[in-house]
Amino acid sequence: MPGVRPYYAPGSLSAAFYDVVTAADGQLSGDVELYAGLAAPGASVLELGVGSGRVAVALAMRGLSVTGVDIARPMLAQAQARRDMLEPQAAARVELRQGDMTALDLKRSFDLVIAPYFVLAHLPTGAAWRNAFKSAARHLKPGGLAAFHLPLLSLMRRASPPDPEAVVLNEALDGGGRLRLYVRERRFREDVGRLEQVIDYEEVDARGAAARRSSERLAYYMADPEPLAAEAGLRLDRPAIPLGGVGEVWVFRKA
Repeated sequence: MPGVRPYYAPGSLSAAFYDVVTAADGQLSGDVELYAGLAAPGASVLELGVGSGRVAVALAMRGLSVTGVDIARPMLAQAQARRDMLEPQAAARVELRQGDMTALDLKRSFDLVIAPYFVLAHLPTGAAWRNAFKSAARHLKPGGLAAFHLPLLSLMRRASPPDPEAVVLNEALDGGGRLRLYVRERRFREDVGRLEQVIDYEEVDARGAAARRSSERLAYYMADPEPLAAEAGLRLDRPAIPLGGVGEVWVFRKA
C-alpha cells in the first residue's frame, strides 16, 4: 500500500502518540508490577526496546537502576523527556542508549533483562530472535532473569479481516483534540508466523477537523521462544505468565 510507513519511524504518529495509545491499552495493566517483582530491591535492569520510557521510569521510581536501549531516536527523545521530569535521585537511576537489541554489547551485566510490550515480536523469528536472546544472555549476570512479553499465537491465527471504517481507538488529547485509530488491513501468514496490520492514525483538532494522518504498518512475529533461548544459555524459569489476555511474559534464567 503506497504511503504506508513503518511503525515508530521518524515523523510517524505511532511514535508521537505512543503514550496515548499505551495509556489506553488495558491489556498492559500490571506489567510494571510484574517486571518489578522479578528484581531484588536496588537491582540493575536492562530494558530492550525502552520506547518512551514508560516502564523504565516506573521501575526507577521503585528504586531500580535501569538502562534503556532503543533503536528509534523519536522514542528515545520521549524517554529522555520523561526522565527529565523525575526528581534528580530517580533520574540518576535511568540511563538511555541508542542501540539494536540484536547486536548489543554494553560491556556490562545486569540482574534482570526485560523486553516489554511485544518488543521481540517486532522482529522476524529465526536469526533476529536468536541474536536477541544471545544479546540478553550476554548482558545477564549468572542466575539472572530475562523476561520477554510475547503475543499469543492462537489469537494471531484467529485474526479476522477488519472493518476499515471502524474506529478502534478514540482518545482525548491535550488541547481539545482527539486521536482516532483505524485498522485498514489485517492478515496472518502461517508460513512465517506473522500478523501484519496497516493502522491509520488520525489526529483531529478541537473543531473536529483532521489535523494529521499517518498510515503505518505493524507486524508481530511469533514462534516457540524456548529453543532459541536455550541456544543462548537461557532456560525457562517458570510457566509463561498471562498478561492482558493477548500475551504472555516468558521468563528465562541464565545458568
